[in-house]
Amino acid sequence: MRKFWHLAAITALTWSCGVAPPAQAEAFRVGRLLCWSTPRVGLVLGSAQSLRCTFYRRHPQRTYIYEGRIRRVGLDIGVTSAGTLSWVVFARNSRIGPGTLRGQYVGASGNVALGPGLGANVLIGGSRRSVMLQPLSIERSIGLNLAAGVTNLTLGPRGRG
Repeated sequence: MRKFWHLAAITALTWSCGVAPPAQAEAFRVGRLLCWSTPRVGLVLGSAQSLRCTFYRRHPQRTYIYEGRIRRVGLDIGVTSAGTLSWVVFARNSRIGPGTLRGQYVGASGNVALGPGLGANVLIGGSRRSVMLQPLSIERSIGLNLAAGVTNLTLGPRGRG
């Protein structure tokens, strides 16, 4: 059983890391998005979690608060505690203001947890598909979980999640 979990962890992380990121030559690194998630129960074919997020803009330094929901469709088995997700944010231009990250993001994800867990998400979208969340996010949680599939993230200003 232990070999299965090791193999599943290696497979999920390899799959997540193997997804090619969009070209970043035309994108500016504009800041970091840090999200805190609610606990998640994998329902075999998917899951959903609420998020509280803070976007930390680089220049000039400012913060913007967002609420959101992340939905996964695909293999998702297990339970995890509340966790954190962190992305570097790229945009087509450096003009980032309140609400710029608002919108839908779609991509692939993979998560493995056997006690402490890690995950990776490749998401693109936002306002007029002009924002890209770092090709590989870092997701930390605690639980027993194996997930891989398509991910949809919806972000909106606080109070409108």
